[in-house]
Amino acid sequence: MLLVTYSIGDGPHRVGSLRDNEIVETTAESMADVIHNGLIETGPRHPLAAVTLHAPLRPGKIVGIGLNYTEHVAESARTLDTDKELPQRPVLFSKPATAVVGPEEPIQHNGNLTQQLDWECELAVIIGRTARRVRPEDALSHVFGYSIMNDISARDQRRSGQWFFSKGQDSYAPFGPAILTADEVADPHDLDLSLRVNGEVKQKSNTRYMLFRIPELIADISSGMTLEPGDVISTGSPAGVGASFTPQQFLRPGDVVEATIERIGTLRNPVVDAR
Repeated sequence: MLLVTYSIGDGPHRVGSLRDNEIVETTAESMADVIHNGLIETGPRHPLAAVTLHAPLRPGKIVGIGLNYTEHVAESARTLDTDKELPQRPVLFSKPATAVVGPEEPIQHNGNLTQQLDWECELAVIIGRTARRVRPEDALSHVFGYSIMNDISARDQRRSGQWFFSKGQDSYAPFGPAILTADEVADPHDLDLSLRVNGEVKQKSNTRYMLFRIPELIADISSGMTLEPGDVISTGSPAGVGASFTPQQFLRPGDVVEATIERIGTLRNPVVDAR
């Protein structure tokens, strides 16, 4: 099932299922309600064009994964001064929930803080059951579903190798447009993903090229950090980030970024001047 958080006009946020470009109303009042209690479709439908989609939920925490695709490791070593060797363990960082924006909401470009605003299309894993010291073979049973996160990064705000301010500023975690529930994904490591800027393809890959797969990520993170329902793991970016081009390409006000993952949809966000 494809689940969305939506509103109509000035009405409250609700959860619906997306079917054939229509939103079907449900009994759930929030995605957290769905994760904990499930939902029932109640019947009334609304055209997709008549509703506003929002970020599916506000995560308790976002755990980002760095350097998780082989070609991205190589391009980062060449252009971002990271280690050229493949990581032996997952590279973890965090993004605050205040960085989250939904579909069509603006990515803020503050020229006083960055001239190197970059994109990263990533598969987002939404946790559905508390995970602590989980074995890899049990890990996928803790997943509620999958979505898209665009790991926006101010490359010139990395500080002594740390990424928190570079990746954690307001609007730097576009998230959505929907959650595809885990029961409908036979293999999350066989999904095409791509990203376009102003209609031009910049990234094109498949989740099969992850270095550390989702069960390994959940096991590694939960070995020392409890993952709770509603937490999100952003599983890393394939090659094709703006810093990898010659000359380098970065986002500017007026640009439109579209991140797409097979079966989930397209997450579209404009870039605006936030000075």
